[in-house]
Amino acid sequence: MRVISSAEIDRALTFPALVDALAEAFRSDMVTPVRHHHEIERAGEHGTLLLMPSWTGPATGNGFVGVKVVSVFPENGKKNLPSVMGSYLLMNGETGQPIAVLDGTRLTVWRTAAASALAARHLARADANRMVMVGSGALAPFLIRAHMSQRPIGEVRLWNHRPDRAEEVAAQLRAEGLPVTAVTDLEAAVREADLVSCATLSTAPIVKGDWLKEGAHLDLVGAFNLKMREADDEALRRAQVFVDTDAAKFEGGDVAVSIQAGAIAEAHVRGTLFDLCRNPPSRNDKAITVFKSVGTALEDLAAAMLVWHLLANPS
Repeated sequence: MRVISSAEIDRALTFPALVDALAEAFRSDMVTPVRHHHEIERAGEHGTLLLMPSWTGPATGNGFVGVKVVSVFPENGKKNLPSVMGSYLLMNGETGQPIAVLDGTRLTVWRTAAASALAARHLARADANRMVMVGSGALAPFLIRAHMSQRPIGEVRLWNHRPDRAEEVAAQLRAEGLPVTAVTDLEAAVREADLVSCATLSTAPIVKGDWLKEGAHLDLVGAFNLKMREADDEALRRAQVFVDTDAAKFEGGDVAVSIQAGAIAEAHVRGTLFDLCRNPPSRNDKAITVFKSVGTALEDLAAAMLVWHLLANPS
């Protein structure tokens, strides 16, 4: 069985190829059960174990089974360990034989960013040029690269609640040749943006609906529980709202929170990535659009399959 490191994943993947692979997966017959969520209590410490299985259906061919195992132990910082760790087990779909273990953390940032870019392929204006990245954590560079792979982004403004961190990440990305500048005035940046991507841990709305200009696309990636928000209710009310899966109507922040509060109706959500990939809507360039993701094991399996094929058949 092969062990595939984060460095190998980075060398194998490109966003154009991964976005295409996710698009194919959302049109396929892959099977994705509800993820398993288990709470662990031991010696006064709390942990969470997540199991995210998926497998290819008969029409997909080249059968695979996969499962991502994620552990969340908030007290790990005291032990100089990451609080979130993950591995992805890829198996032969005909025999169940394990064939690879991939770095689950790295696979996740790649597939998460690619899913947002896939949504933007259908929802953002084709001429989207100005992007604002809200947040400068591990996902930010991946989201910037992913969106730039699908739209002619010529200018990226990066905002973080810690300006020094935004400056640091912007400098790193400029060194790669990416057009990224740190900013401190988020409202001004968003008002000019064609595409706004958020990946934060905020518990209060950061992006306001009345800041979004005509035709803007808002990508909401953070806010992974019901206590978190990245955009206010007005942003969702003004927009055509899409989600990665129906789970986003009930879990994660933003859309689920607004539905529970009665700010928007569940029917206000126009569709999922399955709908966007199988029956793409016509883009109204004056419409504001929103995409909210909570993640799905289908994306992990599609990404792991692509890594496996690329490493087995390098060009």
